[in-house]
Amino acid sequence: MKKRLSILGSAALFAATGLGLYISQRIMYIRKKDEQYVYDREVSAKRLDPISFDALPKEEIWIPSPFGYQIKALFVRPFPEVKKYMIFCHGVTENKINSIKYMNIFLERGFNAIIYDHRRHGESGGKTTSYGHYEKHDLKAVVNHLLSLEGEDVFFGIHGESMGAATTLLYAGILEDRANFYIVDCPFSDFRELLTYQFSREIKLPGKWFLPLADIFVRIRNRYSLRSVSPIHVIENIQKPILFVHSEKDDYILPEMTKKLFDKKKGDKMLYMATKGFHAQSFNENREEYEKIVDDFLMKYVDKEYQDV
Repeated sequence: MKKRLSILGSAALFAATGLGLYISQRIMYIRKKDEQYVYDREVSAKRLDPISFDALPKEEIWIPSPFGYQIKALFVRPFPEVKKYMIFCHGVTENKINSIKYMNIFLERGFNAIIYDHRRHGESGGKTTSYGHYEKHDLKAVVNHLLSLEGEDVFFGIHGESMGAATTLLYAGILEDRANFYIVDCPFSDFRELLTYQFSREIKLPGKWFLPLADIFVRIRNRYSLRSVSPIHVIENIQKPILFVHSEKDDYILPEMTKKLFDKKKGDKMLYMATKGFHAQSFNENREEYEKIVDDFLMKYVDKEYQDV
């Protein structure tokens, strides 16, 4: 009997280890989109005009990450005399090319721009994806580089999509509320809650069964806890204005997550729930409305502040 129990115990441990490695592998090394695919997709959808983009005055810059690799950034300066910038944080599996469609909105409104690749994406270094835990420090490195070039009085906002939106909120809520405003498009409110939902959706079993195992293996392999990736727990620390965006039909990151973040945010805020499009498609499917809500937000919370700088 003891031998049988020992065999069963060893088998259970082996199975748990294998499952933990599999889940953590999927989290840390989520499959990325090919860079050429993203470029071709954006050109085909007429969200990127290669001729206009190539004509923009821009500079490729490598920014050191505090974790030892290099971050690839593109500084776009059609208004070199204006100290007014937007920084763009793309979503997981994407790269900086996906940020160009958002960048164009702000170039038309007199902003210079910075688009960059998150760790392990595009041309940036870094071995794993951490959904905002390490990425928030890289965002701070990009902000610091901007400040070193333009001075502490530079006026800037940050726009993030999906993981980039969560990264933006974690940066502002944990590290520094340094930007003048934020726009967060389809952020998740809590990474553990998102994983629980995704596990249940894919495996057809209660996701909460797998969460402790995933957390243990991510802690061991990537040295952070899933618990630390939780914008909902730090949103109250952000004093600057935030525009929250989400699509009502998003079934990857549920729109209720953004609604929770909006409800908990104190102070100046706006919410736009797009009627068309699924995950990260609010701009693509509702372009005119998207630009209008951005204008409304800038007019209400941002323009006067910029004039007072």
